[in-house]
Amino acid sequence: MQYRTLGRTGVQVSTLVLGAMNFGRIGNTTQEDATAIVDAALDAGINLIDTADVYSGGQSEELVGKAITGRRDDVVLATKATLPMGDERNHRGGSRRWLVTALDNSLRRLGVDHVDLYQMHRWDPTTSDEETLSALTDLQRAGKIRYFGSSTFPAHRIVQAQWAAREGRLSRYVTEQPSYSILQRGIETHVLPVTQEYGMGVLAWSPLASGWLSGAIRAGQEISTNRSAFMRQRYDISIPANRAKLEAVEQLAVVADEAGLSLIQLALGFVTAHPGVTSAIIGPRTTDHLRSQLAAADTVLSADVLDAIDAIVAPGVDLAAHEKNDTPPALLDPALRRR
Repeated sequence: MQYRTLGRTGVQVSTLVLGAMNFGRIGNTTQEDATAIVDAALDAGINLIDTADVYSGGQSEELVGKAITGRRDDVVLATKATLPMGDERNHRGGSRRWLVTALDNSLRRLGVDHVDLYQMHRWDPTTSDEETLSALTDLQRAGKIRYFGSSTFPAHRIVQAQWAAREGRLSRYVTEQPSYSILQRGIETHVLPVTQEYGMGVLAWSPLASGWLSGAIRAGQEISTNRSAFMRQRYDISIPANRAKLEAVEQLAVVADEAGLSLIQLALGFVTAHPGVTSAIIGPRTTDHLRSQLAAADTVLSADVLDAIDAIVAPGVDLAAHEKNDTPPALLDPALRRR
C-alpha cells in the first residue's frame, strides 16, 4: 500500500480508501459482511474509511462504527452530511441548525466522540458559505471534528468557499471529494487545477465508473451488476452515452491486457496517477470485490499506458456529462438561463 499526505494536513492516508456506501441495505451487506470487509481492508494497509449519514439512512455509519470497535485509533474516519435525511425540510443542507444535529447523530451511530474528516456531501445553494463554515469551525474547535472538506463542489464554489473562509477568518475546506474515472475526466479541466492551487487533498469517488471499469460490463454480455438493477438508465446500451462508454471499455480492456493488468488495476492506477489526486475511494460489496481492488494498491502505470488511455478518452472529457453531480443548474434547466 502507498501513502500520501492528505492535502496540507500532515495526515498520512492510503492511496486506496474504503468507501462504505454499499454497507447496509443499499448493498445488502450485513454487519458480519461489513466487519469482514473492514478487517481485510485495514489488514491490507487501508487506513481511511469514508461513509455518510445518508447511506442506507444511517445504517452504513452504524455498521462502520461496530466494525472499527477496538481499532478506532488505526482509522482516519470520514463521514458526510447535507443530503436529505427524511422528509423534514430542515433535516438537510448546510445550515448551522442542521449540521450541529447531523454531526451528533453521526457520532452516535458511529459510536465515537469525533470524526477525523467531516464533509459537505453537496454544495447547498440555499445556505451561505459563511453560515456553513462558521458552524464547521465551531464544531472543529469543540473537538467533534478534526478537519472538514467538500464533496462534488463545482470549481467556482470551491474558490468561493476558500475566499469566504479567508475573509471571515474561519477554518477552510481542506479536502474535496469529486467523481473521477477514465470515463469521466471533466474535473481535470476545472476542479483539479483549483484543488491543486489551494493545496487540498482529493479523494476521488467512483474510480470504477459505477462498475463500468470493473470488468463485469463487456460487449455481448448481459449487464447484471447490483447497481444496474436500480439505475437501469445508466446501463441501457440503447443510450448513445452508454454505447460510448462500452466502446471505450472494450478498448481499455485491450490496453490493460497488453500491460499485464486487470481492468480494475488500470482504472485505479489511472486515478491515483494524477498529481492532484490523493486517493481513490473503492466501494466493495463483498470481500471478493475488495481483494480484486486491493490488487491495484501498488499499481503504477507507465507513460505509454497513460498515453494509450488518453487516446481512448481525451483529457478533460466526460463520456456521460449528464451524469455529473456538479453540473451548474442552468445547464440542466433552460428556465435558469433565460430571462
